[in-house]
Amino acid sequence: MKIICIGRNYADHAKELNNPLPTEPVFFMKPDTAYLPAGNDFYIPDFTKDLHYECEIVVKIKKVGKNIQEKFASTYYDEISLGIDFTARDLQEQCKAKSLPWEKAKAFDNSAPMGTHFLPVSSLNLAELHFTLKKNGETVQKGHTADMIFSIDKIIAYVSQYVTLKTGDLIFTGTPAGVGPVAIGDHLEGFIGEKKMLDLKIK
Repeated sequence: MKIICIGRNYADHAKELNNPLPTEPVFFMKPDTAYLPAGNDFYIPDFTKDLHYECEIVVKIKKVGKNIQEKFASTYYDEISLGIDFTARDLQEQCKAKSLPWEKAKAFDNSAPMGTHFLPVSSLNLAELHFTLKKNGETVQKGHTADMIFSIDKIIAYVSQYVTLKTGDLIFTGTPAGVGPVAIGDHLEGFIGEKKMLDLKIK
């Protein structure tokens, strides 16, 4: 299982980080050691002083695919959930300033906590999904799939040109505006519509 993350897929988030809008999907990867199953607390690593949450719709791939055409992409998944792409923002900025890769800011252990369950795509309109993240009971992120620069199917078609997708792979589809820091004692809760999908305590 690998974790594929899409960057800058919401215009408002790209703007809040002063990044240009992409003309094609931007992706990076996290190893399987980044996966944090639901029910586990997240412990802030001691190598960062500025850890940020990024709440995202997550797609689970259900069969192997390579060079997938966009018109067939929907046959490669049937479940979605929510996840957090944790980012050590201070490390990321240091790496960017030196034009270095920034995996250590994104791909560290447990940096991809997952929701408590998956929802069947057959019961959803993927083009009209609202999702929210609350921190300590206050809404900090609001997302809508209609605001994605690249749809789920476009992402799958694009990524599969370069990387073979395998059963169980997870695609984090990008985060909307509102990213921010977490601290010990914080409580994150994620929702798709009114359904609670993610419950994470920060230690």
